[in-house]
Amino acid sequence: MARVLTGIKPEIVWHYFEELSKYPRPSKHEEKAAAYIKGWAKEMGFEMQEDEIGNFVIRKPATPGMENRQPVCIQGHIDMVCEKNSDVEFDFFNDPIQIYIDGDWVKAKGTTLGADNGLGVAMGMAVLASNDIPHPDIELLCTLDEETGMTGAIQLSPNLLKSKIMINLDSEEDGTFTIGCAGGMNTRGVYRYDAISVPSNTSAYKLTVKGLKGGHSGIEIHDGRGNAAKFLNRLLWDLNKKFDINLADFNSGNKHNAIPREGFATIVVANNDIAELEKFVKSFEAQYKKEFNSKEPNLAIFAEKCDMPKRVISKEFQIKLLASLYAMPHGVYRMSPDISGLVQTSTNLAIIETKENTIEVLTSQRSSVETEKGDIVNKVSTAFLLGGAEIVYGDGYPAWEPNVKSPLLNEAKEVYKKLFGKEPHIESIHAGLECGLVGEKYPNMDMISFGPTLKDVHSPDEKVNIPTTENCWRLLKEILKETPKK
Repeated sequence: MARVLTGIKPEIVWHYFEELSKYPRPSKHEEKAAAYIKGWAKEMGFEMQEDEIGNFVIRKPATPGMENRQPVCIQGHIDMVCEKNSDVEFDFFNDPIQIYIDGDWVKAKGTTLGADNGLGVAMGMAVLASNDIPHPDIELLCTLDEETGMTGAIQLSPNLLKSKIMINLDSEEDGTFTIGCAGGMNTRGVYRYDAISVPSNTSAYKLTVKGLKGGHSGIEIHDGRGNAAKFLNRLLWDLNKKFDINLADFNSGNKHNAIPREGFATIVVANNDIAELEKFVKSFEAQYKKEFNSKEPNLAIFAEKCDMPKRVISKEFQIKLLASLYAMPHGVYRMSPDISGLVQTSTNLAIIETKENTIEVLTSQRSSVETEKGDIVNKVSTAFLLGGAEIVYGDGYPAWEPNVKSPLLNEAKEVYKKLFGKEPHIESIHAGLECGLVGEKYPNMDMISFGPTLKDVHSPDEKVNIPTTENCWRLLKEILKETPKK
């Protein structure tokens, strides 16, 4: 198969990114991509070590003259968020990502690209493979299952790493060093319902909300983008007030850390209300397009006749569910009072899934303040309780506390100024990074995070900027060259 990412720099990084993109790597199912990387490391003659859960580290000795420098760990996660547009046929467990170049951007055809964090892993592989980069002892740490709860980093062995310095390559804004991030956890509600027979003299309709931007629930949560689950619930609530409808199913979203882009519900409605219902849905779409005109220009909401469901949900449960979801918070809960523009606490209504006798709803909370994270979890839990749902809490992960006196940060700032002639931006972010968990296992680890510019991660619009990837590569090489002495 001919290579796609040719003629762009840095060639060695794009080579390994394209190779990695041939191997499926959904969260919790990274075995094919991991086998590729480990097989490559064996062919290259590198030392490799794996912990019990499957995180692994690849080691390369220092280049001549760099043996007295402090060892450095380069870290990235193998797994990727697997999102696609509903009209795209794609099997994330078997198909390679269809990459293409569009001007200054690398994108994927109808799916997530996986630059989050495949590009970081590719950069680590490129460092190991290169023979012209001065560097100290290098460890490339590849973690598993970052995107669905950071379980790889949570279970990382405390005996796997030898380095005291770590460069995480999972940040998404060129010219920025990240030195802290929010902690988070998932809160799930399980609604149990009784099904009843489909009423007579009715017709079935599939309600669809689509065309939303979606995006990363940590990075884009403050942007005012629409949530398809919330849009659809509002439509169902208004339909329930105006017509005699019965809900059969409700589905939206499929990733805890992505804002839902699409939502689907099946309802049945009395035959004599069909014309009015169709008219109402069209007016609802026009209303929402007006409300979200600047943020969601591709929004589409419509009703289509469909096959009759075998059964519907009881009216009593239907009202409880819709009321509970209407009360469910979504979006920014509090901005930081100390850091301008930083989201301090948020929650994402992420997934609604109808099963045989349950409807399961997954939400995701983030905060840089642990007590406030508990507060937003309580608020979400209250909405679940009002709907009669059973609540299941995830383990969560800690915040990464910023260290403005970090020696690694100070070195990186000087290197950046030397390379680019300006000061880098230093920030703490609302999205989650594995650094906090690594820091728990390795308390003396000095860490920073940086990366090229990525846009619309966790959505099929994900793209990575080519010129900033070259900037990131130059920066990484120079930081390794300037690593302090032991």
